[in-house]
Amino acid sequence: MQQRGRDEDCNCATTISVAPNGGRLTKADHLSLPLGPAELARTARDCLDAGASLIHVHVRDRGGRHLLDASSYREVIDAIRGEVGHDMVIQITSESLGCYRPQEQIAVVKETRPEAVSLALREFVPTEAHETEFSSFLSWLKVEAIVPQIILYDAEEAFRLAEYCRRGLVPWSQVPVLFVLGRYSAVQKSNPVDLLPFINGPMSHFAHWSVCAFGAREAACVTAAALLGGHVRVGFENNRQLPGGEFAKSNAELVAGVSKILMELGLRRANADELRRAWQLG
Repeated sequence: MQQRGRDEDCNCATTISVAPNGGRLTKADHLSLPLGPAELARTARDCLDAGASLIHVHVRDRGGRHLLDASSYREVIDAIRGEVGHDMVIQITSESLGCYRPQEQIAVVKETRPEAVSLALREFVPTEAHETEFSSFLSWLKVEAIVPQIILYDAEEAFRLAEYCRRGLVPWSQVPVLFVLGRYSAVQKSNPVDLLPFINGPMSHFAHWSVCAFGAREAACVTAAALLGGHVRVGFENNRQLPGGEFAKSNAELVAGVSKILMELGLRRANADELRRAWQLG
């Protein structure tokens, strides 16, 4: 992945991603939370129409618990592809939620072979002893043309990933990242100011960076990121409220709201093929 400025990256277009379900929520949290393949496929269609070009999916077991399982992922991927074709990038999660070890997370990605996968740095490299295995896994992803997006919860992790890139542990000159704002703030309510630690240094190391946030200020947080040249992720996984505080009826309503704001500010939405080119997926 080559270093690029924002003017060359998707012709200044902003990627809107949707994370519609997460691994912890249930229908008790929101009746419209999509869980099974059919619900996720319909959500993908609605969010595509609202302006999203990537869907980040979790799957559950029969009891509704978080699951990393290749056959379940393939079923969901097939359902989404049947609904939207290749008009969305489908990204699976490898999140452990305290249930899986790095070796198990790696195994499910290798068995699923998705188009894209999110990887939390702190889960895959909890100690220096895990660096070699992580680097080997990234090299496998490169060979298989599977694009990772590295999840970073604070500036220290961003600097650590930049150091891995410098040391050659990351087999690309650039790797997409997701900055998570406010993960450990009081009651997980994010604010645009939470972006500042990433701006002051770490951000410059990554050409394609996105932001997600918690709570009713999600739209404000991701809008600030987009105006600074970043990309955005919204959805029920982290937030179910509209900027005014009322509950959104659907994930698509959150996507549409942010999409409208970005276009009114003169930004353009990236489609899936533009994202693939930026990530060199195509």
